[in-house]
Amino acid sequence: MIKTFYTFLMTQRNPESYDPVAEFANNAFYDSSFPKQETDFERLSKYLEENASYLPSMTIFDDAWRLYQDFLA
Repeated sequence: MIKTFYTFLMTQRNPESYDPVAEFANNAFYDSSFPKQETDFERLSKYLEENASYLPSMTIFDDAWRLYQDFLA
C-alpha cells in the first residue's frame, strides 16, 4: 500500500527543528483542509500554492516531495 504524501510528511515533524521541511510538516499538521489522501504532485502543488500561506516557498514542497519519492522507492 502506498502511503500518502501527508502520512510521509508527518514523519518529518519536529517542533524543535528549524529545518524547512520539518516546519512545513509542523504547519501542515495544523492545516485542517490539507488533502490528506492525495498522492498526486500537481494536485498537492495546486492546493499549497492556493491555500498554504504557511509555506514561504514552493521549493520546500519540492524538497519534501523528493524525500517522499525516495521513501517510496
